[in-house]
Amino acid sequence: MLDRILVCIGGGEIKSKTTLKIDEYISNVVKSRTNGRRPMGLFIGTASHDSMPYFNSFRKTYTSHFDIKADCALMVYGEMDFEKISDKIGRADLIYVGGGDTLFMLKKWRELGIDKLIIDAYKKGAVLCGLSAGAICWFKTMFTDSQLLCNGNQYNFHPGLGLINGACSPHYNLRADDLFNELSKNIVNSIYGIDDNAALVFTNESLVGAISCGGAAYEIKYFNGNCEKKSIPIINNA
Repeated sequence: MLDRILVCIGGGEIKSKTTLKIDEYISNVVKSRTNGRRPMGLFIGTASHDSMPYFNSFRKTYTSHFDIKADCALMVYGEMDFEKISDKIGRADLIYVGGGDTLFMLKKWRELGIDKLIIDAYKKGAVLCGLSAGAICWFKTMFTDSQLLCNGNQYNFHPGLGLINGACSPHYNLRADDLFNELSKNIVNSIYGIDDNAALVFTNESLVGAISCGGAAYEIKYFNGNCEKKSIPIINNA
């Protein structure tokens, strides 16, 4: 039985290769699990409303740099039926969930039953990763904005899928002040903060460490009006 691997990227631009070291780490993990067979990577861009330029950036990175065959699953405008999406998810060695509108993405997944398919594939051995919205959706609690609420102008805590029993904020380098203000309301008193160009790695839902392309990741605890921030160690072989 393969270990369950989840990589959560706080932010960055795959198009301009700011996360390339993280993408290399993910690719090496995927290839180590396919016994010499060329892996298939599935891009899910629901949060960006199935942006094809976003998928093309994924393909240019994972296929051109790392020789992983790229495919995408389209869920927003009805181009693919449930059976086709299910087949793609079931065949994927890597599932990469892109950034965008987190709450829109989860709403669409739940309407279609996609969240269950992705988690089932992860439990069967697909390496699961994502950036921003695709990073925080796996946690019990997410710190996010959304076009569904407040026109995307306010960050709040929202329930995620609960695969990881904790809370998480992406783009921590940009949202630290907003996060501190929300933590002061005692809604959540412990959270992971992931900078742009940094990632957290979980094996079997337990934190292993962080990967950095210039950013950092933290475990943040709030008590008595103060935040205690502890850097998460960088994985040596990343």
